[in-house]
Amino acid sequence: MTPVLVLLFRVHPATAIGTDLLYAAVTKAAGTVMHGAAGTVDWRLTARLAAGSVPATIATLFLLRHFGINGGRIAPLLTHALGAALLLTAICLIFRPHLLAWGAKHFADPGPRVARILTVATGAALGILVSLSSVGAGAIGVTALLLLYPRLPLGRIVGSDIAHAVPLTLVAGAGHWVLGSVDLALLLSLLTGSIPGIVLGSRMATRVPESILRQILATVLVLVGGRLLA
Repeated sequence: MTPVLVLLFRVHPATAIGTDLLYAAVTKAAGTVMHGAAGTVDWRLTARLAAGSVPATIATLFLLRHFGINGGRIAPLLTHALGAALLLTAICLIFRPHLLAWGAKHFADPGPRVARILTVATGAALGILVSLSSVGAGAIGVTALLLLYPRLPLGRIVGSDIAHAVPLTLVAGAGHWVLGSVDLALLLSLLTGSIPGIVLGSRMATRVPESILRQILATVLVLVGGRLLA
C-alpha cells in the first residue's frame, strides 16, 4: 500500500505511511476479532510484543516530530526505510524455510526467560520499523516468532502477530495523525476500496498455490524496494 501511494500517486512518504498505518489498524482489528473467536491468539505473546513495540513507537514518533516529519529532509529517510523494510520482508518470504532450518539447528530452545526478553526486543524493533515505514508487522514478525517459538502452532503465531499489529499500528497511526501526516479522505477511499478487494483476493488466493503467491509477492517487494532505495 505505502509504496503504491508514494511511487504511483506521489503522496509524501510521511502521509503515505501515516495513512496506511491507520488503514492497517482497522483491517487488523477485523482480523483479530476473527482469530480471537477461533482461539488462535496467544494473548501473553501479544502482550510481550506490545511491551516492546508501543514504547519504541512512541520514541520514534517523538524523533520524527523533532526532525519535522513533513519536511523535505525527512522524506529521503522515510523512503529509504520503506525500501529496506520491503526488501527485508521479501527476504523473510523467500528464505523463511532456510531461516527456520538454521534456527532449529543453532537456536533450538532459548528458554522461557530468554524467549520473553527476545520477544520484547522483537516488538521494539518492529515498533521502530513500522513507525518509519508502515511495513514489517507481518512477514518479519511471523518469521521472528517462528524462530523464538518453534513449538507453537503456526495458526497461533499468525493470530498473535495480527493481534499485536492492532496496538502497534493504532499507536503509530494516531501519532502520525497528531503530527499531521494522515490524509483522512485518502484513508476513507482505501477502506472503501478494500471491501471488494478483500472479497476478490480471497477467491483468487484459494485457486493459486501458496508457494506461487509467496514468490510473486516477494518479487514485487524486491522490485519496489529496490526502486525506493535507488
